[in-house]
Amino acid sequence: MSRVGRQPIVVPDSTKLTYEDRVLTVEGALGKLSQAIHRSVDLRIENGVIHVTRQSDDRATRSIQGLTRSLVANMIIGVNQGFERTLLINGIGYRAELKGSRIILHLGFSQPVQFDLPEGITASIDRTNTIKLTGISKEKVGHTAAAIRRLRPPEPYKGKGIRYADEFVRKKAGKAGTK
Repeated sequence: MSRVGRQPIVVPDSTKLTYEDRVLTVEGALGKLSQAIHRSVDLRIENGVIHVTRQSDDRATRSIQGLTRSLVANMIIGVNQGFERTLLINGIGYRAELKGSRIILHLGFSQPVQFDLPEGITASIDRTNTIKLTGISKEKVGHTAAAIRRLRPPEPYKGKGIRYADEFVRKKAGKAGTK
């Protein structure tokens, strides 16, 4: 039984919802998001509360119900508050700079890496080693942060590379010296 899918979603008064032809559109203070709803679940909107109902009780439909509920809840949070992901750059000479909608990363390669931000994502850089990504879509913010991290993931010996702010890099012991 999907426990997540059964929870109601409370919609703030400042949020405008439209549900037509199995497409939910949410509009809030920060922007507008749309999401197609799977055919095995349906949305019931009443008195500022959304309920996700399912057609059958099989395992796949229950999981789709929980997924749909999470996606809709993230849409509502995104258009009202937005999402933020922070990346830290560690390493001597590693740094980032912002030029328009492009991040230029100096990561120890022979040339700087240029990363173009997708539409709807904004970045700010603090002290040349902290990148803050913000946007209304949790999925886009997460994918963008993962793509930047993939350019130079943290290595386990010195911890050099790009990591999430809440990520812990477990360091390995180096070579053992001999006498």
